[in-house]
Amino acid sequence: MNTFVDQIKIEVHAGKGGDGMVAFRREKYVPNGGPAGGEGGRGGSIILKVDEGLRTLMDFRYHRIFKAKNGGNGMNKQMTGPSAADTVIAVPQGTTVRDLDTGEIIGDLVEKGQELVVARGGRGGRGNIHFASAKNPAPEIAENGEPGEDHYLELELKMLADVGLIGFPSVGKSTLLSVVTGAKPKIAAYEFTTLVPNLGMVMLPDGRDFAMADMPGLIEGAAKGVGLGLKFLRHIERTRVLLHLVDMSSEDPEQAIQRYRQINHELANYDPELLKRPQIVVATKMDMPNANDNLEHFKRELAADDTLEQTPRVFPISAVTHQGVQQLMQLTADLLDKTPAFDSESHDEQLVAEYKAAAPDKEKADFTISRDEDGTWVLGGAKLLRLFDMTDLTHEQSQLRFARQLRTMGVDDALRAKGIKDGDLVRIKKFVFEFVQ
Repeated sequence: MNTFVDQIKIEVHAGKGGDGMVAFRREKYVPNGGPAGGEGGRGGSIILKVDEGLRTLMDFRYHRIFKAKNGGNGMNKQMTGPSAADTVIAVPQGTTVRDLDTGEIIGDLVEKGQELVVARGGRGGRGNIHFASAKNPAPEIAENGEPGEDHYLELELKMLADVGLIGFPSVGKSTLLSVVTGAKPKIAAYEFTTLVPNLGMVMLPDGRDFAMADMPGLIEGAAKGVGLGLKFLRHIERTRVLLHLVDMSSEDPEQAIQRYRQINHELANYDPELLKRPQIVVATKMDMPNANDNLEHFKRELAADDTLEQTPRVFPISAVTHQGVQQLMQLTADLLDKTPAFDSESHDEQLVAEYKAAAPDKEKADFTISRDEDGTWVLGGAKLLRLFDMTDLTHEQSQLRFARQLRTMGVDDALRAKGIKDGDLVRIKKFVFEFVQ
């Protein structure tokens, strides 16, 4: 079973702010104590943080809903409630975060220890000490805590590797990776042994090192989703150098050149920019009987190919006997020294720009008005609901303050324009009240 997860959808729910408190000083010899209700603490935020020890998004497969804790309520004597701790979620390096509601890429986590706040906790509600005035020195008004942000996100992992091993299944990618790094990929004599991109570090005697990833085998039609190709072509995007492995052990001398062209064709179909990456053609399994003859035929076909801007260098190796492997790693390191790091930010900005161009930018209304089948008027809208959630309906003065806020927003006039009559019922969430002219 394929257990690698490189794209996952999750829910994040930040914590609600603590409620403010209505309280008054109750001290000896102070007959008319003033307001003393403190404000609530801030709710916890949801933060994604890069963990170098993670290589996949597998941990999210059975845990996709994350909730932060709410802030503590305000207390007497003007004491502020405790703020909740933030919830930190570990993600692997190379994780791109997209908001599913807007389609916008909100973050690209590629640096070690990098953090991204994906849902902010709500602020604490104000206690009645904040509402005291000359006209109302003892207010029975307090705010509930602000709701925390809720988001539906898609996490996509693009493996961060300097060098990517590409080629058809069973050309020797996993074997080469196991020889030159400490990685221990599953290796067997059948296609699609590799279902998970394996990552390892190559350490050279001269002190240089680089990360190498074994990409699962590509086949014809991979860019359209055939086989495992489309899922893992994403991981090739961030590699700086490609080692294109071609099997030279076949009894058919045409197979090597045909498969070489098919792989490049799939790369071009997925992203033509990939063909501009430095690529070394690695002739594998040179310890097999037909390998030398097939290699000569392969080189002749490359030299005669008019579609190539320049004939690529072909480097023969045998991972089993270690023939040419160390020299290949030195050549790869030299090529990496000349190749700048791939800048993923420009690619992500392009995606965001394309999305914004496709989606009309319309400002959301402060409130909405609809009507149920039973005739009840229903109020909604992000700003209105936020004010409602932060209103302490247990105190009459808070209710009157909310009514003034609605009037200031123009809700009363909008209801009259739609034909509301005296005595009609109005509902906000589960709260129902009677409209009075």
